[in-house]
Amino acid sequence: MDFQQDQERLESILAATRAAALQFLQHLPERPAGQLPPKLAPDTLPEQGSGAEQALATFRSKYESWLSGSPGPRYLGFVTGGSTPAALAGDWLVSSYDQNLSSDGDSIATTVERQTLALLRSLFGLDDDFEGAFVSGATQANLTALATARQWALQRLGHDASEEGLWNVPRIPVLAGTPHASILKSLSILGMGRQAVEYIPCFPGRQAVDTTALAQRLAANDGKPAIVVASAGEVNTGDFDDLEALGELCQTYGAWLHVDGAFGLFAACDPDHAHLLRGLNAADSITTDGHKWLNVPYDSGIAFTRHITLQEQVFKAAAAYLGAGPDLLHRTPENSRRFRALPAWMTLMAYGRTGYQELIARSCQLAQRLGQYIEQSAHFELLSPVYLNIVCFTLQDTDTAQRDAFLALLQRDGQVLLTPTLFAGKPAIRAAFVNWATTEQDVERVIDALERCVLTVKQ
Repeated sequence: MDFQQDQERLESILAATRAAALQFLQHLPERPAGQLPPKLAPDTLPEQGSGAEQALATFRSKYESWLSGSPGPRYLGFVTGGSTPAALAGDWLVSSYDQNLSSDGDSIATTVERQTLALLRSLFGLDDDFEGAFVSGATQANLTALATARQWALQRLGHDASEEGLWNVPRIPVLAGTPHASILKSLSILGMGRQAVEYIPCFPGRQAVDTTALAQRLAANDGKPAIVVASAGEVNTGDFDDLEALGELCQTYGAWLHVDGAFGLFAACDPDHAHLLRGLNAADSITTDGHKWLNVPYDSGIAFTRHITLQEQVFKAAAAYLGAGPDLLHRTPENSRRFRALPAWMTLMAYGRTGYQELIARSCQLAQRLGQYIEQSAHFELLSPVYLNIVCFTLQDTDTAQRDAFLALLQRDGQVLLTPTLFAGKPAIRAAFVNWATTEQDVERVIDALERCVLTVKQ
């Protein structure tokens, strides 16, 4: 089978693909939330290809049954949303349209990305002077923001890192209470090093930075540049730094404020939780991740900044064939980018502000329901208040081995997938509610699975 033969059968190929997708999605409620895949025989590259339909059939017979139910309503691990119907439709079209998002001159696609960023600014209540760009995920978004912050900090010291590199420059302190692992990864990639992070104490019993301790550290910095990383939704508990207080401190002491809002930025949609983001507009850079609470497919990070000129100094791609226009490739590490704004545009236009308000409010209510069960259970211990959408808990009188055995049993049971963590020195478990399809009935099924498996593991 060759390319042209498959092109002639394109309608049949897409029909088979549609049927496979529908079958997978319609059976998500029965599919195990997590899978432990077996060891399979390796594939070999065929001399003569079998064509798209046969390749699809081979994939389905060998691999599909071992895919997890991660788009489904009881995949509560990490912070992973499903895809709304509108986002799924948009993502299918992304591959069909296959647009070049590097240049503004090729098509209307870059206009759609800019329009989508404006819709997101409105959803989050951001000032109009925040410019943005889509990147592959939250890690790339944090890297983009911190690269811009590094450019700012070293320019204050008379050095242009984007042109001169990092030779013989002083270390820029990065001050944070509970930074996400992607912050450390980004600092490593940027040549600033993980050790640039100085951990500021948090309030007792909280994962929010102690503002008095931060003020003391900034005062001791004696006016030199520093980067403050704030959590808008700490990954283990959903706790928030006091963005208003941090913004005032950064303004007073001349520091850069970066807000990591991978999922917590969506609290802006819900009037009952929007206060957690008070002071957000004082930030210099803000990041979020669409595959979480926006419920679009993976590959949808967003980086916002007030300092687009600095960002473009870092990421500009100079070549005669690229031109010198205000193209989006000058805003991100990637020159080649998918039309990843389209699923976000589709879902925002399809469900609007009220749709996302309802999604965020319902997710938080479901997290509260699970938290109440944990708090009243004789088998589990709630380790933190449920601030937003994450429930952090553990088994009573447990150790790491027993926690891991419990999670493995839960995975084999198939009703829910949860992920492990460490909290306050204890082996812990996280449940993150972000999927548009999760209902109260799903939470009851999760509770039943927890009860069933804990009794088994305690025997």
